[in-house]
Amino acid sequence: MPYLLRKFFLLLFTLWVAVTLNFILPRLVPGDPIGAMIAKYQGRLDPTAVDALKLAYGLNDQGGPLTQYVSYLGRLLHGDFGRSIAQFPTPVSDVIRQAAPWTIGLVGVCTILAFLIGSALGLYSAWRRGRPLADALPPVALFLNSMPYFWFALLLLYVLAFKNNVFPLGGNLDPFVKTFTPEWWSSMLRHAVLPALTIVVTAAGGWLITMRNNVMSVMGEDYIAFARAKGLTERHLLNRYVLRNALLPSFTAFGMALGFVVGGSILTETVFSYPGLGLQLYTAVTGLDYPLMQAIFLFIALAVLIANFLVDALYAVLDPRVRDGSGA
Repeated sequence: MPYLLRKFFLLLFTLWVAVTLNFILPRLVPGDPIGAMIAKYQGRLDPTAVDALKLAYGLNDQGGPLTQYVSYLGRLLHGDFGRSIAQFPTPVSDVIRQAAPWTIGLVGVCTILAFLIGSALGLYSAWRRGRPLADALPPVALFLNSMPYFWFALLLLYVLAFKNNVFPLGGNLDPFVKTFTPEWWSSMLRHAVLPALTIVVTAAGGWLITMRNNVMSVMGEDYIAFARAKGLTERHLLNRYVLRNALLPSFTAFGMALGFVVGGSILTETVFSYPGLGLQLYTAVTGLDYPLMQAIFLFIALAVLIANFLVDALYAVLDPRVRDGSGA
């Protein structure tokens, strides 16, 4: 318990640092949201509209930095992230609420699938090394892992959507489909196949190589040789000793990957015009949408911190040394 308490207080401190940096960094960038709006409308804004925009973005407060910081924290606690510039006057919270389920549903599921598939193949490649299939997997994984995933996305889009019309060219749903009907589910799955295939295929190779290296390292340990000398079966040796110890180093990277799910797969969502947080972040950057950028960066930081805390808790379950404090 002291181990998890330390990790929890570290999470709170890191979150406060992230929130503070999220307040400071946009104020170091030249310009402000109002200037971006004036540039967007090429100066066709009367003074009354400018004053209304300052009020909407909380820039009418002439207090000092500390007053603005306290006000900023108060708005965050109430879930007020301001209004989007690129999609004015839509509140940022509404933009995120609409985009987050698509990103979490697509990228989250695909990240878990890529981890499970890659880890299983990596375990097979290391445990059955010397066999043709097991030895052929690492070169293929290296090729897939080094391949630019946006290039693979464009290739799938050209072959399976543009040339053969097997899948839709982009988007997340067909127009005029009623929500949660059989047609809605069918349309959602058809639109998600190509982005999901892109993420799983390009990410599984990295997990395969990582797991294979971990298994090879564990199999060289003295306790594996001792377990074999005791006459333990290969299945018991694999499940009890090899798999459990080989998975531990991968959990940290997996936790980071799950945390970054909130940020979406930016290039994949952009290529397929998939309306998730990755596409919204790209739109926010290109449109100088500071409030939306701030909110998405904050949610990414929060998701990464929570994912790492859950991984630390899982470590405490899987590794007794962590619970005892000797491995912390």
